[in-house]
Amino acid sequence: MYRFLLTPRWWGINLFVVLAIPFCVFMGTWQLGRFEDRVQSHEQATKQPDPSTRAAKPLDELLPVDKVTSGRPAVATGTYADQFLVPGRELDDRRGFYVLSLLRTDGGKALPVVRGWLPGTAGSVPVPAAPQGEVTVTGDLQASENIHSDGVDTRGGLPAGQLGMISAASLVNLVDYDVYDAWVTLPEAEAGGTGGAMKPVPAAAPQGSGLDLKAFQNLGYTGEWFVFAGFVLFMWFRLVRREAEAVRDVALGLVPEGEETPEGEGAGAGVAADSGVAGAEGATAVPAPETTKAAQGS
Repeated sequence: MYRFLLTPRWWGINLFVVLAIPFCVFMGTWQLGRFEDRVQSHEQATKQPDPSTRAAKPLDELLPVDKVTSGRPAVATGTYADQFLVPGRELDDRRGFYVLSLLRTDGGKALPVVRGWLPGTAGSVPVPAAPQGEVTVTGDLQASENIHSDGVDTRGGLPAGQLGMISAASLVNLVDYDVYDAWVTLPEAEAGGTGGAMKPVPAAAPQGSGLDLKAFQNLGYTGEWFVFAGFVLFMWFRLVRREAEAVRDVALGLVPEGEETPEGEGAGAGVAADSGVAGAEGATAVPAPETTKAAQGS
C-alpha cells in the first residue's frame, strides 16, 4: 500500500521534509540561544554598579566602547569647533532635538559631545553657544548610533547644520578632521549658565544588554520555528494518510469515474471491471428461449 512513497514525486516530498525539519530546529535553537545571551547579559548588568557612578577615566582608556564601558564617565580636554543639531529626539515624552558640538582634542581628533536637549523644531529655536577656549568635559560614554538606534533619521535631506545619526561615519563627511567612533552626553548643564536652558540627555543602555523588545522577539521566533517544524511533520503524515486511503479506494473499486488515481491511472479500469462483472451477471439472468416460449404458451 505504501509503495507510492518510492515514486519520484514522493522522493521530492520526502527530501523536503528531511531538510526542512532540521533547518527549523536549528533556527529555533539559534534564536533561543540569542534570548539566553540577552538574559545572561541582563543579569550581569544588574549585578554591576551603575556605570555613571563609577570614577571617570580618560577617554582613550575606555575605547572602544563595549557593554562594559558604555555609560562610563569619560574625561576629555579640547576646544569646541563645529556644532550640529540632531532633530527628532524625544525627552520626557516631548519632541525636540539634541545640541551636538565637536570637541577637538590635543591630538586633533574630535569627540562628539551632546551638550543637551531643547524642545521644538531644530533651526527655529535659539541654541546656547558652546563655551569658548579650552575646556575639560566629563560625559557618559556612548557607542556610535546605527540605523536601529532610537530616534535615528536615515531619510537624508536634512538642512545644513543638522545630523540624523550620531556616528563617526556620518560626521566624517561633514568635517575635515578625524572623529572618535563614540560620543558623550553631559550629565549636567554646562557650568557658567551657557547651557542652562538645555536639559541633559541621559545615557542609554548598550544595545543587546537587557530584556527589551528585541529579546522577547527572539523568544517569539524560537516558538515560531519549532511550530514550523511540527507543521511540516504534520502535513507529511497527513499527505501520506490521504495517499494511502486513495490507494485503498482504488483497490476496492471505490474511485469515482474520471478521477485520477495516485499512480496516475484513471478509474476507468475499475469501472470497466465492474461493468464487466455486472454484464456477466446480467447475461446469466436472461432466460433461455425454450423457457420463454413455454411461458407464452401458458
